Amino acid sequence: MGIQDIYLLTTKLPRHKKWGVKSSSSAIQWLSVHEYDDAAELVKALRSRYDKIYTTHLADGAKSLYDIDFTGSVALVFGNEQTGVSEDLRKVADGNFVIPMMGIIKSLNISVAAAVSIYEAMRQKDAAGQYNSPSLPEARRTSLLADWGFPIEEL
Repeated sequence: MGIQDIYLLTTKLPRHKKWGVKSSSSAIQWLSVHEYDDAAELVKALRSRYDKIYTTHLADGAKSLYDIDFTGSVALVFGNEQTGVSEDLRKVADGNFVIPMMGIIKSLNISVAAAVSIYEAMRQKDAAGQYNSPSLPEARRTSLLADWGFPIEEL
C-alpha cells in the first residue's frame, strides 16, 4: 500500500516485543514500527513527519474519509475499539473523520476501519500517479533495503 511507518501508542497495554508476528505474509518485517507510551511524544513525532493529522471519531463536524486529500502528507489515528481516540489526541488533531455507513451500526472493527481508510488513500495516490516512483527519500530507501538484506550492488 506504500505505507512504511506505523506509529503505536501503548498507554493501556505493555510494550509488545513483536508486533504483527501473526499478520498475513509477515508484512511487519517490511514496516518501521514506532512505539510510544506518551501521547505528547507521539504527536510530536507525527507533526514532524505529516502535514495533517486526523482522528477517527463520531462527532459533529467530522469529515468523510472520502473528503480527505490523501495526495498530501496525512497521518490517520485510530482508537481502540472500547474507548476510541482519547480526547487529548482529538484536541491536537486537525480534525476528525468518519467512514460513511448506512444502517444502525455506525462504527467498524479497528482493523476493518484501517483497511478501508488505507485503500481509499491508495486509490487517491494511484489516481494522482504517486506510485509511479519511490516516495521515500533515496537515502532512507537505500538504508531500508540494506537493512532488509538486499545486496547493496543491486540498489
